[in-house]
Amino acid sequence: MIRLKEKFGYGFGDMSSSMFWKLFGAYLMIFYTDVFGISAAVVGTMFAITRIWDSFFDPIVGIVADRTETRWGKFRPYLLFLAIPFALMGMLTFFTPPLENTGKVIYAFVTYTLMMMVYSAINVPYASLLGVMSPHPADRNTLATYRMTFAYIGSFIALLLFMPLVNTFTEWRGSIHMLGFLTDSQFGWFMAVVVISVACCLLFWGCFALTRERVKPIHQEQASLLTDLKDLLHNGPWWILLGAGVSSLLFNSIRDGATVYYFKYFVNESSFGNVTVVGIPFVLSGLYLAVGQAANILGVVLAAPVSNKIGKRKTFMLAMLIATILSVVFYGFGRHQLPLVFVFQVLISICSGSIFPLLWSMYADCADYSELKTGNRATGLIFSSSFMSQKFGWAIGTAVTGWMLATFGFQANGVQNEATINGIKMFLSILPAVGALMSLVFIYFYPLSEQRMKKIAQQLEERRAVG
Repeated sequence: MIRLKEKFGYGFGDMSSSMFWKLFGAYLMIFYTDVFGISAAVVGTMFAITRIWDSFFDPIVGIVADRTETRWGKFRPYLLFLAIPFALMGMLTFFTPPLENTGKVIYAFVTYTLMMMVYSAINVPYASLLGVMSPHPADRNTLATYRMTFAYIGSFIALLLFMPLVNTFTEWRGSIHMLGFLTDSQFGWFMAVVVISVACCLLFWGCFALTRERVKPIHQEQASLLTDLKDLLHNGPWWILLGAGVSSLLFNSIRDGATVYYFKYFVNESSFGNVTVVGIPFVLSGLYLAVGQAANILGVVLAAPVSNKIGKRKTFMLAMLIATILSVVFYGFGRHQLPLVFVFQVLISICSGSIFPLLWSMYADCADYSELKTGNRATGLIFSSSFMSQKFGWAIGTAVTGWMLATFGFQANGVQNEATINGIKMFLSILPAVGALMSLVFIYFYPLSEQRMKKIAQQLEERRAVG
């Protein structure tokens, strides 16, 4: 039985990583184009190269983690020792040194690449931890639910508070005599990320302190790397989840990455002024993203009871079907139809939130399937593939956003032409719909039903009892 504090502790880990994940997804592109002064096409290319490389780096981390042996376990030590580098690289990514155009591109490329590598180095072991905290599928579903709930809470907090923090530090710039080479806006962005980074570090330490590793492989001898890779490549359910994961992140990354552009250039949020909630002024884009995260939490909560009734596969397919239809309808909304824009954001985000705990639980099932079929568990390698799919989906989504912005004639901080505006509208509607539909098609072929997993779990328990 997993105690409540351990469920909370496990959730802290994704609360931390999701703060950065959402900041990168929602704000990093517009930070590079509108604050740092890098062209959209260059940013898109940089994102594609960095994230594709990082996708291949993830399995390396998984392989190393599988071969780690410490008194704290295989995966937990990474949370302890990489929390500070994780926070520091986040700060440096949003730092803007006074450089010429080429220097800016090099700095952004290096810092972002290192950030993504550190992100993988701490998050692959964190994700793998789900597979060794309990051998029971029900416990894993619960842990996955807590994980995603805390992830969306972290994203909600980060997205809700980030722009108010940026604006506050920007206003304070005159009274804070440091980093004088930064503009007021650049200083505001950097200091806002410093606040988020400190919180991320503390949350990972909390995750380390409150969690435990319990599941041991049937065979204590470590299989060779070649064997691990061979077993992975012959794992049919893993391939299906890889495709579904890439498509799902394509769906999410395009929507998140284009949101600020949508509100800045299509809705013209500056004409509406700030929206005050509980005395705190928010811009429309920040409120839109935060509302989406709150709806994601509702989707996570709904995922467990719905999937318990109809199964994980059917729940996933239903959510993506609804998201596809709603995303297509979203394209037709005008700049003054904000109530409908926000309502559909809630509905689409509920669907989006419901699928990710299902995916994480399915990856744990894949580890069990692999162990039964081959005798080799390779939990870290299997879970690292989930991050690989995320990075591929994110790479494609953000690269497409940058390239299409350039193709449509986007000019940072200027008046956009009609083609650019239509393209920005598509980023929140038609293109995400394609990603959602693709993920539905992939998951249709997923073979590990609840009944089959019960049989697999029983067989593995019998083998472990024998020794």
